[in-house]
Amino acid sequence: MQPPRGFLASLLNFICFLPYFIGLLILGFIKGIILCPLVCLIVPVGNSAVILGLWLVHLFYTYYCIWSTKQLGPVLKLVLCPVVLVLLIYWPVIGILGSVLGGAAYGFFSPMLATFKAVGGGKTDQFFHCIYDGTCDTVKGSFTVVRDFRDVCYYSYFSIMDDLRLQGPSAGKYYEIRLLYLPGALIAGVLGVMVDLCIISIIAICKSPYMLFKGWHRLFHDCIGREGPFLETICVPFAGLAILLWPLAVAGAVLGSMVSSIFLGAYAAVVVYQESSFWLGLCYIAASLSIYDEYSNDILDMPEGSCFPRPQYRQKTSSVISSRAASFSRPQSFKNPPSHSSSFSAHMVELKSLELVDALLKECQRQGEIMVSEGIITLKDIEDAKSNKDSGKMISIGLPAYCILQALLRSAKANSAGILLKDNVTEITSTNRPKDAFFDWFLNPLLIIKEQIKAEKLSEAEELYLGKLVLLSGDPEKLKNSDIGAPPESELRRAELDALARRLQGITRSISRYPTFRRRFDSSMKTIFEELASKNGESNIPAGPQTVPRSRSMFARMFSQKSFNTRTSNHGSDQEAQPVVERDVEII
Repeated sequence: MQPPRGFLASLLNFICFLPYFIGLLILGFIKGIILCPLVCLIVPVGNSAVILGLWLVHLFYTYYCIWSTKQLGPVLKLVLCPVVLVLLIYWPVIGILGSVLGGAAYGFFSPMLATFKAVGGGKTDQFFHCIYDGTCDTVKGSFTVVRDFRDVCYYSYFSIMDDLRLQGPSAGKYYEIRLLYLPGALIAGVLGVMVDLCIISIIAICKSPYMLFKGWHRLFHDCIGREGPFLETICVPFAGLAILLWPLAVAGAVLGSMVSSIFLGAYAAVVVYQESSFWLGLCYIAASLSIYDEYSNDILDMPEGSCFPRPQYRQKTSSVISSRAASFSRPQSFKNPPSHSSSFSAHMVELKSLELVDALLKECQRQGEIMVSEGIITLKDIEDAKSNKDSGKMISIGLPAYCILQALLRSAKANSAGILLKDNVTEITSTNRPKDAFFDWFLNPLLIIKEQIKAEKLSEAEELYLGKLVLLSGDPEKLKNSDIGAPPESELRRAELDALARRLQGITRSISRYPTFRRRFDSSMKTIFEELASKNGESNIPAGPQTVPRSRSMFARMFSQKSFNTRTSNHGSDQEAQPVVERDVEII
C-alpha cells in the first residue's frame, strides 16, 4: 500500500482515519474495562495459590540442593544461605504484586489489541469480530498464564535445582568466594547503587521531555504522511495507539532507567571482587555514569559524548573489553537509518519463535506415533512422563532431543548454513531467526553441534547409535537393559558420540524449562496416548500392508525387537524389511 502524496491527500486521509480509530479505541477501552476485573481475579488468585502452596517446598529444597551440591565451596554456601533466605522471603510479595499488575495489564490491553487486530486480519465479518475478539480468548489466556506459571514454579524450578545438586564441579574445582575482598565489594556495591540511582535518575528525568516531544514529532509526521509504522494498514491502529500511550512509554523508560541504575551501580561490587581493588570499583562508579549518558544519547539520537569522566576500571585492557566499550559509540545505523520503503521491498521469510516450537512439537508427535507403532513407547513410559519420574525422561527429554538431532543430521548432509526445517524447505539461520533471547541462547550451540557432526562424517551405523543414545540417555534403566547396537570400535569415537548425546540432552532439558513448553508438549503427547490406548484396546489387527510414515523403515532397523533383545553378532547382514506403503509426511 502506497502512502498518499501531497499535503491535501495526507490531511484528508488523516481526517477520515481519525474517527475510525477513535471508535475502535473506545470499543477496545470498554471491553478492557469489563474484562480487567475478571482477569485480575483469575491471574493473581491462581498465581498466589501456586506461590504460597509451594513456598515451604521451595525453601527446604533450595537449602537441601545448596548444601548437597559439589559445585559450591563451604564458604560460598555459608554466604548464600542468608542471601537465599532474603530472596525467598520477598518472593511471595514480589510474585503476588507482579501477578496483580501483570493481570491488570493483560486484562485491559489484550481486548483492546484484539479489537484493532480484528480490523486488519482479513476477516469476513469484521463488525462481529471487533466485538467478540479479545473476550473469551482473554479469559482463556488468563488460565493459560496460571498454568504456565505453575509449570515454571513446579517443573522448571525443580529441574534447575536438580542440575545444581547432581552435577559435579567443572574442571574438578568447585566455586569458592574470597572473604578478604568481600567487605570492600559490599561497600563499593552500596556506594554504586546510591550514586547511580541518584544521578542516573536525574539524567533520565532531564532527558524525558526531549524523548516525549521527539517521539510525538516523529509519530505525528508518520501519521500524516502514512510512513513508518503507518505504512501498512494492519499496523495503523497500533501506531495510532502508540501516539496516545507515548507518555506512558516515556514514563516507563524513566522508571526502567531508575531500576537499571541499581544493577548498574551494584556491579561495582563485582569489579572490586574480580580486580581485587577498591579503587577500581570507585573508578567503575564514575565510568558507569558516562556509560549510561553515552548510551542514552545514542538511543535519543543526541550528540555523542558525555560530560562525565570515564576512567579505566580494569587492570588488563583486552581487545574484548575495548570492543565492548566501543559498542557504546553511535553505530552507523543511527547515523544513516534505512528508508521506510526499502524495509518492505526485500522479501524475507520471518520465523516466529512459537511457530518453531510448535513445529518441534509436531515432529515429536509424529516420531512418537511411529515409536508407539513399533512398540518403543509404552503406556508406562507415558505415565512416568506425566508424573515427572526419571524413567519418563525418554519421552519428555529424549524424544525432543532425538527430533533436534534428526534436523541437525539433515542440515549437515545438505551442507546447510543453518538448520533445515519442514522437509528441507525452510532454513533457520542467524539472519532470519526470531529476535528473541531464547534463540540467542540455543541456536548458536546447535549450529556448533551441527558443524561437529558434519566434521565427524558419521556413518549410518554411527548415526543410528547416536540417535538411540540421545533417545534413551534420559532413562538409564532402559539404556542399560537395551542393546543399542554395536558402538564404534574407537574409544575416542565413542567418547565423541557420548559427548554429543549429553550436549543435546542438556540443551533440550534447558529448552523444556521455559514457559509454555510443557503445556504444548503435554498437548502434543495426548495424541500419542490416545493412539497407544486404541492400540492396546484392539483385539484383532488386520493383516496386510499398513500405511505408516516414511521413516518407519528406519525405526524398524533402529528399534526392532531384535535390536533390543536378540541382536546377532553379524549385524552387518541385517534382513531386509518388509515392504510397506509410504505416505508423504511433512518433516520438520
